[in-house]
Amino acid sequence: MTGVLVLPCRSDESEKPKDKQTKLEAKAKVTKEEATKIALSKVAKGTVKECELEKEHGKLIWSFDIASPDTADITEVQVDAKTGKVISVEKETPAAQEKEKQGGTGEQKNKKAKDKD
Repeated sequence: MTGVLVLPCRSDESEKPKDKQTKLEAKAKVTKEEATKIALSKVAKGTVKECELEKEHGKLIWSFDIASPDTADITEVQVDAKTGKVISVEKETPAAQEKEKQGGTGEQKNKKAKDKD
């Protein structure tokens, strides 16, 4: 694929990001590269802006923020890191993206704390 930009994944856990990421990647059966291809197949002419391997709702997932040409919206695609199945595809407006960067809603913060291992 041409024009694909893949940035390093990050972890929002309290451990050192690299250590936590390495532990999570060891549990994943689907590689970052495989998950990227799956996610990009859901967004025509998309470019990965950010990806993250995380535990969410008890599942290990690859989460991708994918930009599309001619729109400021971001498509968030979540791929199960064990099966490769697409879990969700959601559009985020610039306002929603900014809210997420600032920590999200209280419900999102509680979910993140609950999902930490």
